[in-house]
Amino acid sequence: MTLHIAVALAGAGWHPAAWREASAQPEAIFSARYWAALVAEAERGLLDFVTIEDSLSLQSTLPDGPDARADQVRGRFDAVLLAARLAPLTSRIGLVPTATTTHTEPFHVAIGIATLDHVSGGRAGWRPQISARSTEAAHFGRRPFPRLDGPVSIDDEHVRALFEEAADAVEVVRRLWDSWEDDAEIRDLPTGRFIDRDKLHYIDFAGRFFSVRGPSITPRPPQGQPVVTALAHARLPYEFAAGGADVVYVTPHSADQARGIVEEVRKLSAELRVFADLVVFLGDDAAERKARLDQLDGAELRSDAAIFTGTPEELAELLLQWRRAGIEGFRLRPGALPYDLEAITRGLTAELRGRGAFRRSYEATTLRGLLGLPRPASRYAEVS
Repeated sequence: MTLHIAVALAGAGWHPAAWREASAQPEAIFSARYWAALVAEAERGLLDFVTIEDSLSLQSTLPDGPDARADQVRGRFDAVLLAARLAPLTSRIGLVPTATTTHTEPFHVAIGIATLDHVSGGRAGWRPQISARSTEAAHFGRRPFPRLDGPVSIDDEHVRALFEEAADAVEVVRRLWDSWEDDAEIRDLPTGRFIDRDKLHYIDFAGRFFSVRGPSITPRPPQGQPVVTALAHARLPYEFAAGGADVVYVTPHSADQARGIVEEVRKLSAELRVFADLVVFLGDDAAERKARLDQLDGAELRSDAAIFTGTPEELAELLLQWRRAGIEGFRLRPGALPYDLEAITRGLTAELRGRGAFRRSYEATTLRGLLGLPRPASRYAEVS
């Protein structure tokens, strides 16, 4: 069985001082050229997909609100719009932007991701994310949120409600993707009929958080259902992923912990693809590079995911060890871009390929195809 490998793209990399690396391109971060080069490199490495980070607030070292630091990257592009810009520049790699479920209407997310799937020829995904910070809620002024004094806690009643809302948002989006049947567009010149109105469906969703009638304004995506992915660290987000996602990113710090997480997730869903997240610094001098960046930042890097420093060969061994624990794929977070991305696409993939654990060519044209996911029929289509 070959591994699935994805990369998570964020600014200059996942280390807050990555923009100060000798190989970094801080002057280009806010350019389409920069992002196009990163995704082209990932596609050259035959990776399954890239994810694009996003949020409704500036990056910050504080749990809620902006900090006063001026020595770290601040600012980002809208992930869905950026993915749409990159789609025509690529041909096989999946594009998975992040979009919040908390302050974004699911109708808007549905048509945005469906559009991305159309313009990419079936390579779109979505990573739904909650927004718990009061400063993010203040951008919209629709509802007050309590201020966070520390990290987001799943034991907080407010956070649990946001996950319930997210689950409803994913359900609404999925129903909207199904609201056009595959053959709803007729485009028949002799009769003058462009669509078959009987194959457009009201979704009539009514829940605690949303009331959405539908149908979508965008025809059914080429994949039927673009791939939904979710980052999860504990039981509540595992349940969220099992209820609405196709892929879950988990954050074990050892093979034994990975095995336990896989067992817990499998009790919730047998179909969910389980990927592990890792922050990676690659090369013979990986530890020294990370230490230098830590010194520039004034603190040792901390992460929800395990942090790996070593050679591509050593990383390949770790990935195969975790695969034996039940992990099916990995979402690697390059510590510094483009350096660690190139070490993944040119070093790690070659090492895995030599061990028979990674593809030699793309075997499908859609993201669902790459991940071995079937194309579902519309839930509203009549079964003949």
